[in-house]
Amino acid sequence: MTATIFTHGTVLTIDPQRRIIEDGAVRVIGDRIAAVGPASEILPEPGDHVIDCRGKLILPGLIDAHGHAGHCLIRGIGADTSPLWMKIVTPTYWHQTTREFWAAEGMVSGLERLRAGVTTGVSIISSMPRSDDPEFAVNHARAYDRIGLREIICTGPAGLPWPREVTRWETGSPVRRSITFSEMMEGAEAAIQTLDGSAEGRIKVYLTPFTIVPSIDPSNISTPDQAVRLTRDDRDHARAVRELARKYRVRLHSDAFAGHIRMAAQDTENALLGPDIHLQHCWGISPQEIDILAETGTSVTHAPPGRSTPVIEMMARGINLAVTTDGTAPNRYFDLFQTARLFQSVQHVLRGHDRYFFPPGKVLEMITIDAARALGLDHEIGSLEAGKKADVIVLDMRAPHLTPDWQPVHRLIAQAVGHDVETVMVDGRIIMSDRRALHVDEAEAITEGNRVARELVARAGLEKHLCEPGWGQLYRHFDEPVSLPQW
Repeated sequence: MTATIFTHGTVLTIDPQRRIIEDGAVRVIGDRIAAVGPASEILPEPGDHVIDCRGKLILPGLIDAHGHAGHCLIRGIGADTSPLWMKIVTPTYWHQTTREFWAAEGMVSGLERLRAGVTTGVSIISSMPRSDDPEFAVNHARAYDRIGLREIICTGPAGLPWPREVTRWETGSPVRRSITFSEMMEGAEAAIQTLDGSAEGRIKVYLTPFTIVPSIDPSNISTPDQAVRLTRDDRDHARAVRELARKYRVRLHSDAFAGHIRMAAQDTENALLGPDIHLQHCWGISPQEIDILAETGTSVTHAPPGRSTPVIEMMARGINLAVTTDGTAPNRYFDLFQTARLFQSVQHVLRGHDRYFFPPGKVLEMITIDAARALGLDHEIGSLEAGKKADVIVLDMRAPHLTPDWQPVHRLIAQAVGHDVETVMVDGRIIMSDRRALHVDEAEAITEGNRVARELVARAGLEKHLCEPGWGQLYRHFDEPVSLPQW
């Protein structure tokens, strides 16, 4: 079988020895890495596809272990009004999105990740998971499949109260209905049945309740007097999620904040904690909750700034921690290099500008092998090692902002951006070359994304919530009250 060989580049393996091979090569056969080593030892054979990487870095594809589907086509809306953002976008997702929206957003978000070298991305359907229509997840995943990426679709039940009102648009006109918790679980199950393991294994489904304890605040810290004991709804919720996950042997993902972890641990049978789940945020958690995470082997994913997340304290207890983007709205991006740099900068500020905290090598691990470990996929992706899946990216370092040509890891974390990624391979297949997506029409996807986004805004009556020239978003005049859409 012929091979693809990336050769004469600086290889950042992120293997157990953390080797950096200055004149290195990576041989790929089929969908697997066959060899990693000096270019003088990995020589091409007749028929091999050779990619000359002189002046470039070769490293494993980046892994974004927490992000939100839908964000790319609503970004900017509510950007200047953080307290109102969820009040605007969550009802928009639940009442104004169509199946067409999720297909178009999947293509735009997938292309943004592709161009930033993110070969595996977690996508939660909506800001608060919406699972009543499994076609949302299916359409999003099929877009990623067309591009050639890995995607972990996260779908599951919304938090309390149950039932919840949703609006469906299959007929072209809005049909409002009430969705029970059981129907949310049925929709999630249908998505698992359709998608998990599809696209030759590149598409996976993780069951994703909005939070691990639905009875307390789903997006903020709960003090001990607010988070006291589990309710019957909490226990029924955990049992149903665990039963469905066991039935299909799928992993779990969810959000958690102070109070959630301590309360979840009260459920000795079905606690949504353990090595098969990774939790996003963990703002303000207590030393007791850190101990619970460490003892249960639960991984944590973190999006900067997240100033109240005790990252050093968690890592000191051996908790696996990865850096994530948390999606692209209202004003974020899928560029993991910039996200990792923001994380590092915030930690330097919080730690009195002590740069011994989070050196560049550790930060790089947190968007590659540590993220793979959080997803339970470190045996397959996250490093360049023989036998692992061939997810490889190449960065052109011959640019003014990346000069001079030394200390490659420092330059990568301190100065590189997603646009520096030149070539992307996933599962042994090159899907971007010379910064051009090879299997989809990018211009067409962007045109369609813009059309669908504007239709969503018109449908939702959000025109006035877009930025106006010369004024901050949501404000025509600073003395006028902000009005929210009525659904």
